[in-house]
Amino acid sequence: MDQADIFPKGDLASADYFTGTAWVKILLSSDAELPTQIYDVTFEPGARNHWHSHPGGQILIVTQGKGYYQEKGKPKQVICRGDVVRIPADVVHWHGATADSAMTHIAIIPNTQPGTVAWMQAVTDEEYAAGN
Repeated sequence: MDQADIFPKGDLASADYFTGTAWVKILLSSDAELPTQIYDVTFEPGARNHWHSHPGGQILIVTQGKGYYQEKGKPKQVICRGDVVRIPADVVHWHGATADSAMTHIAIIPNTQPGTVAWMQAVTDEEYAAGN
């Protein structure tokens, strides 16, 4: 574990939902008292998740590195350590590392009662590279 890492990397992320190499560490599982999930996600350079949405919304807190966040139909944004991204319910989006930097973020999924995530197609190499 790197000195700057707060949590261990966790499990290798599924190729069904991620392109490239990423790790997911579950920090909090949802229950009836606190319907929220929290993950620590580490992306190697160039890794990203597929297009997806969250019925209850999502919050990202970047803790290391540099990455991208993009909502469907909008320009890709650069996100860096210290950035907080608020994603409203049902907004289709993706996030991941830049080609030359790893990125780690805390992903918070509040309001899990209506569900946690709706996965869609992979982000193409063309979509990933657009706007660089």
